[in-house]
Amino acid sequence: MTIPTPHTAEEADPAELWRASLRLLFSLLILAGAVVPLILELPVGQTTRTGLLAWLLVAMAFYWLWLGLGYRPLLLIQSLLFSSAAFLLTTKAGLVLIGINRLSVLRRTARGLIIVGALCAVINLVAMLMALVKRRGRARRSGA
Repeated sequence: MTIPTPHTAEEADPAELWRASLRLLFSLLILAGAVVPLILELPVGQTTRTGLLAWLLVAMAFYWLWLGLGYRPLLLIQSLLFSSAAFLLTTKAGLVLIGINRLSVLRRTARGLIIVGALCAVINLVAMLMALVKRRGRARRSGA
């Protein structure tokens, strides 16, 4: 017995696309509604909080890629953006540990990368929903 591999949005049928869209939406809502506020309440510095968020987003992006929740190019771009942000924030935290506190540009750049990566996630979800609407419309026209 083999487990079927999930399709990416490019090759998914409407049912798979619908399930993937719901899973992606659900994970984004949980991330934005519960996890991010929890991270923001941690009693650590701003760089550490943002770094934890970045590493969580790296894990989420690879999870979405592994499950095929979206369009592969967007998922790869997200992974690259979140990984770059996590690297910058880890570097910033390491520099603070050795006494270099003046490179806040790393945190600001990482925050920008996180925002662009989050926009990619939203674009991915919207594109999946648009493809679903388009495919269902085509199926109705061909079936009628």
